Amino acid sequence: MTDEAHAKLRESLRGEVILRDDAGYDEARKVYNGMIEKRPLLIARCADIADVITAVKYARDNDLLIAVRGGGHNGAGLGICDGGLVIDLSMMKGVHVDPKTRTVRVGPGCTSGDVDHATHPFGLAVPAGIVSTTGVAGLTLGGGTGYLTRRYGLTIDNLVEADLVLADGSVVTASKAENPDLFWALRGGGGNFGVVTSFLFQAHPVNMIFGGPVFWEAKDALAVMRTYRDYLPEAPEDLGAFVGLKTVPSTDPFPREYWGKRACAIISCYNGTEEDGRKAMAPLLDNLPPPIFNWMGVMPFPALQALFDPLLPKGLQWYWKGDFVKSLPDEAIATHIAQAAAAPSELSLMHLYPIDGAVRRVGKNETAWNARDATWSMVIAAIDPDPGKAADLTKWAKTYWTSIHPHNGEGGYVNFMMEDEGEARVQASYGANYERLSQVKRTYDPFNVFRVNQNIKPATSMAEGRTAA
Repeated sequence: MTDEAHAKLRESLRGEVILRDDAGYDEARKVYNGMIEKRPLLIARCADIADVITAVKYARDNDLLIAVRGGGHNGAGLGICDGGLVIDLSMMKGVHVDPKTRTVRVGPGCTSGDVDHATHPFGLAVPAGIVSTTGVAGLTLGGGTGYLTRRYGLTIDNLVEADLVLADGSVVTASKAENPDLFWALRGGGGNFGVVTSFLFQAHPVNMIFGGPVFWEAKDALAVMRTYRDYLPEAPEDLGAFVGLKTVPSTDPFPREYWGKRACAIISCYNGTEEDGRKAMAPLLDNLPPPIFNWMGVMPFPALQALFDPLLPKGLQWYWKGDFVKSLPDEAIATHIAQAAAAPSELSLMHLYPIDGAVRRVGKNETAWNARDATWSMVIAAIDPDPGKAADLTKWAKTYWTSIHPHNGEGGYVNFMMEDEGEARVQASYGANYERLSQVKRTYDPFNVFRVNQNIKPATSMAEGRTAA
């Protein structure tokens, strides 16, 4: 690579090209997970789709590895790479709401908070995650679970169409009507098929909700998890509630007498009135010991989405492990409680996100996402601000996962996987859909240009005389 080549790229982009010697390079290469330390050759901060086309062609012409960054929130740090080109979409943040059709056009650099900010004045929301800083692009392409999942399905179940730049620089639209095979693959297949430059979502009526966290002491965890497990199948779908094993943060406004103590929590969102929300929560709360605190209340939906943002700023150390879970026997609950008790930091946690309701009204083969028959998506997240604790965080998450995995399914949610998961694990996560995904990959990215992801290999290893990576 020459300075002349870099200069030519700079001249061709409306956005910014950042090289290793530039003053802003170290800041520009940072992602949400502070444990990720990679040094790309250059970063193309794209302003529009034309910039994306130019960047893709530039990388191919110069045999550069491509990483694609939307919100940069991916736990495995798959929005960055060593020695290659990062196509940074963070400037492409436009959101357009059509209240008549209840559709929302979203740019690939948007976070969930950006979308919530735009949709809330119209009394609408797009089903997404539980943290407002989550990037919409990565969340969507991996599946998308959150507070509204039980009522309105996964984020991909609300995707109407997507525009993307393919590996050869061409631009296509994927929908049920156009390139339906690609549309099928995008809904859960990750960033394997191109650079998505625009998403069109179906939104739903969501305005003021009744929700928030309820925490119990660790000694009540068995009762809380049992009661939650038994009630979930009967709970109204407007109640989105996940259970977690956590630590009470040592900060206001949490009760000082419980700072740093292990706890079990249910964090809920009822899309409806306070009266109906209290009725929906009663079978849980009325059959459990008194909690440490119950902070459920009426609030705007975006406020709930952003509730935990102050505890989880960019730059913390993260190590993730995930599984899909079909059942939660008492033996598994006991294992969870024992492993969570050894958490290496206050922020480290385990969550079980419900996979039922509307999710199950979509067939296992209707989208690439293959876990329609699961009951929960589990995440073990080891988190701390201290880089010196990275080894302890990783060890705890892996030990916890090894202990609980025999109770769970073979595959996991790709958005809860680290870079070292391995090909067999990725295949298990897609199950019977993997072969079809591999065929779609062969059609749209036969040389595996887009491989900084939970990679799906093309069905063939040879095309046009070149070997797929």
